[in-house]
Order: sequence, then structure tokens, then C-alpha cells
Amino acid sequence: MELYLIRHGIAEERRPDLKDEERSLTKEGREKTEKVAQRLRKLGLHFDLIASSPLIRARQTAEILIAAGLSSKVEECSYLAPDGRIENWAVDWLSPRNYSPQTQLALVGHEPDLSAWAEILLWGQAKATLVLKKAGMIGVKLPEKGSPLGRSQMFWLTPPKYLL
Repeated sequence: MELYLIRHGIAEERRPDLKDEERSLTKEGREKTEKVAQRLRKLGLHFDLIASSPLIRARQTAEILIAAGLSSKVEECSYLAPDGRIENWAVDWLSPRNYSPQTQLALVGHEPDLSAWAEILLWGQAKATLVLKKAGMIGVKLPEKGSPLGRSQMFWLTPPKYLL
């Protein structure tokens, strides 16, 4: 199975009068994310499912991916909210679904969580070495059997500037 960890696009700055979960993509964030999505489509990517954090900026990013034709299915996933734990996601969300080894899943979420998730999948622990830029993507191939934690392989790490 291929897992694509995608960070949301550029969002509104944090402000005291705006809850974090209500921060939207900026105009620039939408435009860059749309260009990245179009480029991913031209490269032939297609996701069987896009799972998104429930926060607005992540949902908006997922909607842009859908509009670009990268998938026809999007699902909200609370495990992708900030501070979500990959161990809980793997056991409670991924494992019961029994996806085939050919499945391609996109997970739209936040930093530093997505980089930490990739590191845990690759090395079994978060090392704070990978950096995922806004609208960037990390691709990780999960093993066919057993826990993916510490047993996966990275095949893609792209900041958005290389896709524009």
C-alpha cells in the first residue's frame, strides 16, 4: 500500500480572535495547492481515498485534490487532527479496513505531525529530521503484512516548489 502524507496549503496566520480549527487557506494557499494538485494529476497520481483532518484548512486542501481529479472519495479522519497519534490511526482506522496492497491513500493533515508519522513509519520513532512544507508530500510504501511502524519505505519527498 502506498500512503501519501500531504500537508495542507498556506493558511491564515494565527490570531487571538480566530480558533485554530477555523483557519482557512489563503488565496495564495489555494492557488499554490491547485497548481500542486494539477501537477500531481499530470504525473498520473490517483488516490483510492483522501482522508482529511477535520480542520478547515486541511478539508479545503482535500477538496482541491478532489477537484483536480486525484480521487473521487474524501473522508474526514479525526486521527489527522493536530496531535493525532499514528499508533491509534494504524490500529483503529487502517487495520480494520483491510485495504489491498495496491491501494493508494492520501492523508491530508498538519505539521509537525505528518513528518513525525512518516518517521515512525520509516524508523519506528520520530526523529524530527523530515520537514514537510505546506502543500508538500511524503510518499511511504507500507509492508503487505504486519505493523507498518518502523517497517515502511519512503519513495517520495517533494516540497511544492518542485511541483509548480
